[in-house]
Amino acid sequence: MNSFRKGFTDGIPIGLGYLSVSFTFGIMAVSNGLSIWQAVLISMTNLTSAGQFAGMTVMVSAGSLIEMALTQLVINSRYSLMSLSLTQKVNESFSIPRRLLFGAFHTDEIYAVAVGQKEKIGPKYFLGLIIAPYIGWTLGTLLGGVLGEVLPEMISGALSVALYGMFIAIVIPEMKKSIRVTEIVLLAVALKLLFVYVPVLQKVSEGFAIILCAIGASLFGALVFPIKEDGQDGR
Repeated sequence: MNSFRKGFTDGIPIGLGYLSVSFTFGIMAVSNGLSIWQAVLISMTNLTSAGQFAGMTVMVSAGSLIEMALTQLVINSRYSLMSLSLTQKVNESFSIPRRLLFGAFHTDEIYAVAVGQKEKIGPKYFLGLIIAPYIGWTLGTLLGGVLGEVLPEMISGALSVALYGMFIAIVIPEMKKSIRVTEIVLLAVALKLLFVYVPVLQKVSEGFAIILCAIGASLFGALVFPIKEDGQDGR
């Protein structure tokens, strides 16, 4: 699992999904006063959909740098959990400098594909995996900024839901392979619904809600379905 070609092939569907989602970001950024190249620069240096859309809101409302920093911290804190999990999936050739470098390109979908591999992955595989998503995210922003005023609003709005469909397509195959994975995913969904519909929990920010749901579902899976050293689950 250290093949650049295999990683690049696995990243193509993510890149196509990012192309449509970042198209929407490009439209939003330019319509709110940013130049096309400013919008592209943001996408080139961030690669985080929720963080960029939230950051754009802060910029439009003339928020402070502290407000921007706190917003990004809350929204993107989940990546720290994913990174900790992914460290158990990489092989010994993944040095600390490489981990720091590739951490800048760590997204939900890239994590899902990487952690879903049966074997440990190497830096060549991960490099291949991140290229198509990075190009797709940057190119989509450029196209959105250029063509946003040309396309009908109905079409540009429909593009924004593509990311959710892509993520479902990543999760469903793993759920079909294991009933315990299905149960953990359903538990995470149930926990998230609590934050949506319970009045007290509605005050919790979206970023923290995702983190709490992930931790809760993961702890449940670790306690109820522990994996033994030989790789067999403890059910």
